[in-house]
Amino acid sequence: MSGFDGFPREAIGFFRQLARHNNREWFQAHKDMYERACREPMKQLIAALGADPASTKITRINRDLRFSRDKSPYRTYIAAGVRGSYVSLSTAGLYVGAGIYEPEPAALERFRDAIDDKASGAALQRIVTSLKRKGYQVDTHERLTSAPRGYAKDHPRIELLRMKDIFAGKVLAPDASLSSPRALSRIKRVMSDVRPLMDWLRKHVGSRQ
Repeated sequence: MSGFDGFPREAIGFFRQLARHNNREWFQAHKDMYERACREPMKQLIAALGADPASTKITRINRDLRFSRDKSPYRTYIAAGVRGSYVSLSTAGLYVGAGIYEPEPAALERFRDAIDDKASGAALQRIVTSLKRKGYQVDTHERLTSAPRGYAKDHPRIELLRMKDIFAGKVLAPDASLSSPRALSRIKRVMSDVRPLMDWLRKHVGSRQ
């Protein structure tokens, strides 16, 4: 497998066209472009980041339609989890980030306990503030409308306590640099910047179970 030289411009074009023609006939006619411009570069990126593409889960292009109202058969992005980070290519560009997604009740309790704790909670607040100052999005997939049960509404870190999970990252625009070897250094920079959040989560929450 050759080195990672960025995602070809055709990858963005492929997903743009797939969004317009999300059907089996169109995909089968352009499947080779998906493999060449999207899937192979993702494998190369995984290898360049020090992981094994063969054992790294990459999203399948086919969607599971069994419980979905949206019957579009194909995903309009490709994503993978790599060494604790998440990368996802779509028409918007390449999202790079990390965090914890929908933790189970026990892990959510550990998360909230660590936020509530004066020392670990303050440490997380500093991490979040620093990332936002650097231009990163720090958010949650679901937020309570008020304080979780057992916590005061005027808690000094109430905004963090209302989060049911947390992630941080940014989108690298689909410009010329994303289609060049320079993309790798940009991706690594994001991963380095969000690492303090991952380190905090590993120390105070552990797994999502």
